[in-house]
Amino acid sequence: MNFKTHNDTHIDTSGCGLMGRFSADYETLVRVFGEPTAGFDKTDAEWHIRFDDGSIATIYNWKDGVNYCGDKGLPVHLIDDWHVGGKSMRAYYTVYDLIKKAK
Repeated sequence: MNFKTHNDTHIDTSGCGLMGRFSADYETLVRVFGEPTAGFDKTDAEWHIRFDDGSIATIYNWKDGVNYCGDKGLPVHLIDDWHVGGKSMRAYYTVYDLIKKAK
């Protein structure tokens, strides 16, 4: 499936909510989706993705990195628990399938 990320164009992610989680290393996410946006507050890395079917997905870590946990948080390159946000489960399944194929 073709997609664009925040590295290509602005993607409006308003209204997205948690759809699921998956495990993958940071390097795999960068290889598939490019460099993340800088996280803030409770996240350290985020990807905003619009698939060619119009579905929108976000991928992000949640409350386990240095932005939230300080010195006790994981550096982003060691994070392997990722959340997927979207407006439908289609976003989660599409992200999950792309990551599974990339491993």
